[in-house]
Amino acid sequence: MRCLARSEEKAARLEAGGFEVHRGDVTDAESLTGAGEGVDVAYYLVHAMAGGGDFAARERLGARNFAETAAREGVERVAYLGGLGDERASKHLRSRAETARVLRAHGPPLTYFRAAMVVGAESESYRTLRYLVGRLPVMVAPAWLKTDTQPIGIDDTVEYLRRAPEVPESAGREVQIGGPDVLTYAEMLDRMADAMGARRRPKLPMPLVTPWLSSLWLGLVTPVDTTVARPLVEGLTTATVVTDPSGAEPFGIEPESFDETLRRALAEEGAG
Repeated sequence: MRCLARSEEKAARLEAGGFEVHRGDVTDAESLTGAGEGVDVAYYLVHAMAGGGDFAARERLGARNFAETAAREGVERVAYLGGLGDERASKHLRSRAETARVLRAHGPPLTYFRAAMVVGAESESYRTLRYLVGRLPVMVAPAWLKTDTQPIGIDDTVEYLRRAPEVPESAGREVQIGGPDVLTYAEMLDRMADAMGARRRPKLPMPLVTPWLSSLWLGLVTPVDTTVARPLVEGLTTATVVTDPSGAEPFGIEPESFDETLRRALAEEGAG
């Protein structure tokens, strides 16, 4: 397996794990030369929110460079993980959808996976929930806490990605994936408290708190970078649920419940 890495730290970790590493940056087309040689399926799992500024422009550039390299070097399929939800709701969701359009237009056949919150020990969304429950005795409750979402565990998400080459009908189509539970963010906070053995936190309704103020608040009480938190919170104003399950059906995967994914993530953190 070949991995593309930009930072020396990540490259060293991958090499220590026995992976072949190609050092490159998707925003630098020349650095990608050779990355796709001998590769059947390439996975595009890149976003640029942490860099702040015009991350959408960087994401378009990176997607085009990656897609054109893959097409030129004979890659047969690209798999990409984007987000669920109405792209009109936020710059983050618009950029995720635009990345899919660029990959589709300039590269090999695309399998476009779309997911809401991915629950894993290292995911920013999961970490935000955990820190909010762990650090706040009472929570401010902006309107977006009532928004429905359909979280999915990291293990199930990886399994969908892994099976993409084995499901020929997934080439060139969108695959919406989600767990069995549709929950509001307020309900997920309560489930997180239960999983942590903590008291469910009272929530003080403040419906006029804007996404911008919410992102600043999250930056104060959690370790999540505000340049990441702001576009994520903007996306919380729209429901992120599976509306077309047909693309996922051929995969034959039965995702775990939200409670089980929380248990796994907390156990992984404890083991780390």
